[in-house]
Amino acid sequence: MKGISKAARAQYAVNTYAYTMSHTAVDCFAALADRGYREFELMMYPGHAWPADLDGAQRKRLVRFLESRSLAVRTLNQPNLDINLAAATLEMRAYSLAIVRGIVEFAGDLGAEAVVIGPGKANPLFPAPVETLTGVFFSALDALLPIARRAGVKLVVENMPFCFLPDAVGLMGALERYGSDEIGVVYDIANAEFIREDLADGLRRVAPRLHSVHVSDTDRSIYRHGPVGTGTVPFEHARALLGALPHRRRPILEIVSAHADADIDLSVEALSRMGWDSLYDSA
Repeated sequence: MKGISKAARAQYAVNTYAYTMSHTAVDCFAALADRGYREFELMMYPGHAWPADLDGAQRKRLVRFLESRSLAVRTLNQPNLDINLAAATLEMRAYSLAIVRGIVEFAGDLGAEAVVIGPGKANPLFPAPVETLTGVFFSALDALLPIARRAGVKLVVENMPFCFLPDAVGLMGALERYGSDEIGVVYDIANAEFIREDLADGLRRVAPRLHSVHVSDTDRSIYRHGPVGTGTVPFEHARALLGALPHRRRPILEIVSAHADADIDLSVEALSRMGWDSLYDSA
């Protein structure tokens, strides 16, 4: 949108989900940077950015490109529907761990802060007991934490409706039981809205571990990550709640749309009107 300044766009990070099938990571970054966006959550997807497809020289070229444009990849994310850290079978868990390990190591090569992970999924028809799933998730953390430490990368767990710990209470309870203070949380406010979680309760619960906030819109009947203003997420309320927390990283716009350029800008425009521009750390 022509009325949005580059300065306004620069106050939001952008998740590259909507560009995974149409752009390489470099082409995506270049196009978004030309429009004023400077900070990103890079989605892992073959043809866009996939660790197994990028050797050391290619990774160094990507880092040089980011540095040449003064851009930053803050976090890496992945298609969590494709993997399952809490799978029933040892083989699927091993495959999932191998994928996440590659992503964590890639994040270290890029100088990213964190990698977003899901706790895993249960069979919706006949789920295993939560205690069983939690134990398997803890085993995955046991394997991943040393890798993340070596890479200089933080693990951040997201509240996901399709995972076995979809709400803030369950997610935080599990992480507190696990006991590692270095594990963070990325709180997705659209995911919270979809499962009818009270945002005030959810944000207060995750506050001690809050690393990032995913921003998009949805209603409670059809799960979406649409542009701000097209669903029922109470963004003004969310802004007030976030403003009361010490968290100050830029909100991450996770807009999944066939018209991503326009819908991301529409979201920036709407959020700016509601005072979200001040919710970041300028340091």
